[in-house]
Amino acid sequence: MENETIYILAIESSCDDTSAAVLRNNKVLSNVVATQSVHEQYGGVVPELASRAHQQNIVPVVHQALDRANIDKKLVSAIAFTRGPGLMGSLLVGTSFAKSLAMGLDIPLIEVNHMQAHILAHFIDADEMKAPTFPFLALTISGGHTQIVLVKDYFDMEILGETLDDAVGEAFDKSAKILGLPYPGGPLVDRHAKSGNPKAFQFPKPKVGDLNFSFSGLKTSILYFIQRETAKNPDFISENLEDICASIQYTIIEILMDKIKKAVKQTGIDQIAIGGGVSANSGIRAALLNAEQDMGWKTYIPKFEYCTDNAAMIGIVGFLKYQEKKFAAKNVSAQARYIIGT
Repeated sequence: MENETIYILAIESSCDDTSAAVLRNNKVLSNVVATQSVHEQYGGVVPELASRAHQQNIVPVVHQALDRANIDKKLVSAIAFTRGPGLMGSLLVGTSFAKSLAMGLDIPLIEVNHMQAHILAHFIDADEMKAPTFPFLALTISGGHTQIVLVKDYFDMEILGETLDDAVGEAFDKSAKILGLPYPGGPLVDRHAKSGNPKAFQFPKPKVGDLNFSFSGLKTSILYFIQRETAKNPDFISENLEDICASIQYTIIEILMDKIKKAVKQTGIDQIAIGGGVSANSGIRAALLNAEQDMGWKTYIPKFEYCTDNAAMIGIVGFLKYQEKKFAAKNVSAQARYIIGT
């Protein structure tokens, strides 16, 4: 088995990015992502439009992934796909396509949990990326999720804490919307924050028990703050944009870091790996690298292209599951809610 060459064709369609990748064992040969710009005018992802765009994109994206990898589909060992969590309509497109292709090629089908894939992206064989050793703590931060996960093995994970309301990515995007920044606003907050004073304005940190998170209160306090200040000065946002963004980002990072510090103390595990779209945020990356220096943690940060939704991370889970013959039934169905460990 060790000498066997395994080719995994992976498909990701959980939200608004259609992605396909080809892996040879744990090495990525191609990773194609088609983004959907249609949602920008609506200020957020519209599920019906997302599923339609997936239907248009999935065939050319898969074709391009195979083409870039320079392999014939007959060489593919198995099809890995995102079963969930995500938008039901989007997941159905990827799931149906993966099932049909696996049936047509008469090869195994491998279901993948999207959030588990964000964590296991660290095990892709890539330059400048080192894999953590078990056990480690994973901070998964995205538009839909905020979780601290105890990772004991590839497929033995336990959620220690999660958001009780909004996810951290949602907090960034909604704060950006309050400031009049276009969607997706999270990366724009990050960009403006680099030139601002993170302590210019203070926002309250929510008091939430144990290792759980809450961001809805912070979002409300930012809204009230902006309404109050713009009533006094209509140009307040434009005159203070960098400082406002820096202060919002600083508060969000403080919330995340406080919980991670608590998790390290509770578990005695000081290996921290981040994953999910928000892990591309430069402030969060810097805070973790500083903690590595100041607190002696070992931090693992994936390459940028493996942070946001992509099929390469689905493919690495597919490869790991293929080795253990963890195949899905041909009648497997998409699952909008799909908890790690189930």
